[in-house]
Amino acid sequence: MNASLMILELAILAGGVVFLLLDLWTEPARKHLLGYGAAALVAGVLLWSLRLEVTDPQLAFNGMYVLDPLALFFKRFFLVAGVVVLLLSVDYSDRIKTGIGEFYSLVLFALAGMMLAASANDFMMLFVSIELITVTFYVLTSFTRNRFSSLEAGTKYLILGALSSGLMVYGIALVFGSTGTMKFPELAAKGAALAHQKLFLVGALLVVSGLAFKIAAFPLQVWAPDVYQGSPAPATAFLAVGSKAAGFVLLLRFLFGALPHEVTASWTVVLMSISAVTILYGNLCALPQRNLKRILGYSSISNAGYMLLGVAAISQAGSAAVLYYLTGYLFTVLAAFVVLSVALRHVEGEDISSLAGLHHRSPLLAAALTLSTVSLAGIPPLAGFFGKFLLLKSALEQGPAYYWPVGIAVFGVVISLYYYFGVIRAIYWGGTAPSEGTVPVSRPMQLALWACMAGMLYLGLFPALPLDLAARAAASLRF
Repeated sequence: MNASLMILELAILAGGVVFLLLDLWTEPARKHLLGYGAAALVAGVLLWSLRLEVTDPQLAFNGMYVLDPLALFFKRFFLVAGVVVLLLSVDYSDRIKTGIGEFYSLVLFALAGMMLAASANDFMMLFVSIELITVTFYVLTSFTRNRFSSLEAGTKYLILGALSSGLMVYGIALVFGSTGTMKFPELAAKGAALAHQKLFLVGALLVVSGLAFKIAAFPLQVWAPDVYQGSPAPATAFLAVGSKAAGFVLLLRFLFGALPHEVTASWTVVLMSISAVTILYGNLCALPQRNLKRILGYSSISNAGYMLLGVAAISQAGSAAVLYYLTGYLFTVLAAFVVLSVALRHVEGEDISSLAGLHHRSPLLAAALTLSTVSLAGIPPLAGFFGKFLLLKSALEQGPAYYWPVGIAVFGVVISLYYYFGVIRAIYWGGTAPSEGTVPVSRPMQLALWACMAGMLYLGLFPALPLDLAARAAASLRF
């Protein structure tokens, strides 16, 4: 056992407990300031992680936990997301009537679960980490109990989350029953013999179905729009980037670290089909939407489909493209939710018409949301364009069999231009603003927006270094 490998997770977990206790002795008027302390803690852990260098995989807890370049890549990813979400939580704190200290602690606990998921090397660690994430989000999504929509979002997430957990547990039981092991390396070593065991294949398919819930992919994608709409903005932002990335790292570890290559290779058509259906569902359902958070919910579904295309490529290039795309998606979606949280603070509802005149009321918010939607649409020179290009390229390199899902992906990109540019049209040509006067943006929110915009531009204009880091992380997988 080498518990020292878990120093990053332990620091975050300890911080969650400490801030939960500090909340007891903090005056109600100053409790929101605990969020700055939590953000400082996460930023400190992020800086500490930059000092770590990992080349060969290091194991802890009898091989259940692995620290390798892939795990370190995602831990840093989650820590960056955690800093922005905590800063957004402070800005949002006046809309949470009670329990803001607990909200910060729950964000830290969810962050710890995501970091553990990045190092899962065993079904037990996979399940524990994913349940730590899911259970905390059951509370976070319904935290504003004075709003019916938030309670509804939490209930829907709870019911479908419980269903996905049940599918996953049953799948793990079938895999263990047919192989006698829960360790990913031992499972992979069993080789082609498992490709003909129907019980094992059913179990593996159920595990993938459970992970599909986390990434909002078909057939467990229907929760996303409702939960995105009803949840508090910080919880939705963390759910959109952190939970989705945790689902993808677990999916990559399962497909390219636990399943024998022969089994994974035989699933290409299944993965391509799930990708295609997810892309079409997300983009087509987004077309008639007027609620901004529902648009981002359906966008999240379609983006999961694009990334699944990279997974279906079953190659290091495809997995590296997924990691690169997730990094761009991190800055893009966080910027969008920061803007919506700040811009709609004094506006009734979240209709797209609420953005009218935003370029007059706050040029910074208008520019950030414009860059975010342009990146999500896949327009150069932003991160979304190069990410989609890499995903399509990795699929096309696998041969003519991949032409049809690539064609559907391109069709989905074209469809998405309508609703993405509808947001931009509302910002600059949306008519009379629903509220007059400038929109105040706090210094922390300004810093977060500038950082996100810089990230989108850097990844799009100078992709060499980020892509190299993604490729080195993907090299930890087995193809």
